[in-house]
Amino acid sequence: MPKVKRATIYLDPSLHRALRVKAAETEYSVSELVNSAVRLSLSEDSADLAAFKARTHEPTLAFEAVLKDLKRRGKL
Repeated sequence: MPKVKRATIYLDPSLHRALRVKAAETEYSVSELVNSAVRLSLSEDSADLAAFKARTHEPTLAFEAVLKDLKRRGKL
């Protein structure tokens, strides 16, 4: 097993119960499930940041202008 870092986290009791049940049913440990969830969340954040970076040179539209255009075209 690779080096791990121990941390204390506080979980809502119902989440902790659900994690324990899932761990028992899947044969993964609670730590493995939490690590997987955190990894997934961070990877989604990374993808979001990459998408934002890719769109930095796109023109911006003021929300008010979008609403005005929608009203003008009879969409609102």
